[in-house]
Amino acid sequence: MSPRIIALLLACLISALTVAFLTFVEGVTNAMLFVVGISSFVVSFFLVLYAIELLVFREVNKMYKTIHKLKIRDFTISRKTIIKNTNPFKKLNDEIFVYVAKKQKEIDELKRLEQFRREFLADVSHELKTPIFAAQGFIHTLIDGAVDDENVRDKFLAKAAKSLDGLDALVKDLVALSQLETGEVKMNFDRVDLRHVTQDIFEQLEKITHTKRISLQLKAAHIGPILVKADPQRIAQVMTNLIENAVKYGNEDGRVLVALEDDKKQVVVSVRDDGPGIPPEHLSRIFERFYRVEKSRSKDRGGTGLGLAIVKHILNAHKAKITVMSKLEKGTTFRFKLEKVD
Repeated sequence: MSPRIIALLLACLISALTVAFLTFVEGVTNAMLFVVGISSFVVSFFLVLYAIELLVFREVNKMYKTIHKLKIRDFTISRKTIIKNTNPFKKLNDEIFVYVAKKQKEIDELKRLEQFRREFLADVSHELKTPIFAAQGFIHTLIDGAVDDENVRDKFLAKAAKSLDGLDALVKDLVALSQLETGEVKMNFDRVDLRHVTQDIFEQLEKITHTKRISLQLKAAHIGPILVKADPQRIAQVMTNLIENAVKYGNEDGRVLVALEDDKKQVVVSVRDDGPGIPPEHLSRIFERFYRVEKSRSKDRGGTGLGLAIVKHILNAHKAKITVMSKLEKGTTFRFKLEKVD
């Protein structure tokens, strides 16, 4: 029934009871009974209608609207409005909304993590399968008789060793990434000379840069040591990953520029290449585990697909944020800041 019908029935009942009681009072005329009956009916009708309409039906309708909002995931209600509200039905309505909204967000997060877990397991399986199957194939070929041919034996053993080295690197990176994510790896902060670290990496990459005819250049804010507060081993790992990636994905006859610039109490580190660049739709995902912009070409260049994920976690532990800017056919720049020390 609608609120008006309920109010009408209750008002009639109250008016009838009031008139019935007054008939037993001496001296009450019919005119007085009529006035009292009409008055009690009108007052009762509007009071009951107001109570039902505002305190019950309106709030029940809001609950239905709340359910509808939850279905479309419109979590726009403010917690302050719940605290300030004195209407118990409205408070109940809003509390239910907030509670269910929170649970819905938790469910969405669990679904996201489950999807991430499935993708991660699929990626790990794929990455592990490739070197294992390759090494298996070479070894079984040797077992089947190729071991008697010295040239074939040496060639296949070298390829099997290379596949197992790749598997070893992948496992080490997985362990390192897992330890970084769980906080098991503690940073040992010390004074680190970024100029010295960069020059050491340049020397380590001399062979590959010579093959691709890529020049490595260091641009520093001043002559002499550039000291920052960092974990020496981990920050060297960050710089190696970034510079090596710039060399691998840069163009032949190109240039990789490492810039160390002062920014008040910090040193801004940037690694720039002049390669093909990264498409805009991939920029937000390149720090994910195993994410590759071009999987086929990335495989040819080697690597485990975990380098940038490790870089991000190491810099997070240094309370630093890494950013990336890229333009197609113009190159890519990775940038982060570290605390400067005297």
